[in-house]
Amino acid sequence: MRMDHFDDLLAAAARQPQPQRLLLVFARAECPPDATAAERAAFERGEGGALAPAVCVDKLPEEIASFAALREESRAALPDWRILFVAAMDGRGGHAPNSDEAVQPLQMMVEQIKGGRIGNFLAVDRDGALVSLARG
Repeated sequence: MRMDHFDDLLAAAARQPQPQRLLLVFARAECPPDATAAERAAFERGEGGALAPAVCVDKLPEEIASFAALREESRAALPDWRILFVAAMDGRGGHAPNSDEAVQPLQMMVEQIKGGRIGNFLAVDRDGALVSLARG
């Protein structure tokens, strides 16, 4: 199945042989302290910057009605997020991982994002589209 949108991911998670738990890290754009004047100017125009993890949460796919519902829910905690990083944990024996089991993987995910190692995660923009990010 081709995935272009977060809602496609929800549908794919529901079809997996084992129940899933989604790991979600909302990141905001920040201007790095060592940015050049040109980079700062670009950031002020809404371009560039560094993605910094700001809020992380784990959810069962069935706890998310749609991307629109998730985006609405996120407004209270982090209205200015730029990119949502997503990973999934497989369950075992017909049971999804619980939130306690998600703590360490979420922490590792946050550290990987801080270090720019984002290749193992899906990246989702504010419209729910899956996007490809380039370092630059």
